[in-house]
Amino acid sequence: MTFGFLSHLDYNLWLFRLPVMQELVRQGHMVYAICPSGEISESFSKHGITHIPYEIERSSLNPVQEIRAIRNIYKAITPLKLDILHTFTAKPNIYGTIAGRLAKVPRIINLVEGLGSFYLENDFKSRAIRTLIELLYTRIFKLSDTVMFVNQDDPTYLISKKIINPEKIFIIKGVGIDTNEWKPLPKENEWIRVTMIARALKHKGVLEFIEAAKILTKKFPKVTFQYVGSPDEGNPFSVTEAFMQEQSSIHYFGHQTNIRHILSQSDIFVLPSFYREGLPRTSMEAASMGLPIVTTDVVGCRETVDNGVNGLIVPPKDSLALAEAIEHLLKDENLRKKMGKESRLKAVREFDIVTIVEKHLEVYGLQHVR
Repeated sequence: MTFGFLSHLDYNLWLFRLPVMQELVRQGHMVYAICPSGEISESFSKHGITHIPYEIERSSLNPVQEIRAIRNIYKAITPLKLDILHTFTAKPNIYGTIAGRLAKVPRIINLVEGLGSFYLENDFKSRAIRTLIELLYTRIFKLSDTVMFVNQDDPTYLISKKIINPEKIFIIKGVGIDTNEWKPLPKENEWIRVTMIARALKHKGVLEFIEAAKILTKKFPKVTFQYVGSPDEGNPFSVTEAFMQEQSSIHYFGHQTNIRHILSQSDIFVLPSFYREGLPRTSMEAASMGLPIVTTDVVGCRETVDNGVNGLIVPPKDSLALAEAIEHLLKDENLRKKMGKESRLKAVREFDIVTIVEKHLEVYGLQHVR
């Protein structure tokens, strides 16, 4: 069979889809990575995957540019004679499905990893874009054969709005992680560290984390609260670098690449997001590293925690409740260790990349040959 994986970023396919593509190659299928050329696109060939470039303006809403993007995708995929086209993220889902049908691709599969930030605000622009997205998805999902989601809440919402046929829905637990790689490691010191890893956006709960840290550093002066992640320039909901550096209650590290080491030296992982997450990868990584998790009762985040088992779930936008949950874990080392072990078990059971690859193969009508 011939498979096409369509994204608007080469890194998206490389970081999150490569294990699935590698398994298909291993089984003898032809696999194409269809994405704009970038820093990583030439690396696909090392894994027997052929890169097919096309052009798209990621942030454009210009109708002429959008029609051109559909045409570019159509021209890229038509000669490939695909059996299955798998699309990822909003624009590739929409434009790829249209182009795929024009190119007469037999099977088209969309993956929706979250509905995005426009579902958080209620200003005129957000409402207008939500309406447009839902109108487009209503039409696109009629054209596609299967729509994959990484949580239960998003498809439930779309069903309630009559945007999607329930028979087309398939649920997977995120993009998957290698639990053999992300595994608990010995701590190098006895300091207790509470860690948050996320882009420095208000929607991610950065202000609530800072406020909770202020409350708790007075009670636990020897506990370190650390923030890993940089602001997102151009995003209206981002805080600034200067703001993060001014916060005395947290140790701000900015963008880091050694996330495994940071988590291995942490005792509690916190993600107080009120963003409509798909399934946050950092929480899955923290679970796989054997950490108890404190997160919020919002879409995606609650999928990573069984409340009271491997962590605690608190209301969003509530820094006091967040502080109380963290304090509960700080006071009880045995509970931290118990919940950390449960996190590891949950990660291996639900988030492991082998399981996620098998789910993809199930969608494709294939079996995982071990």
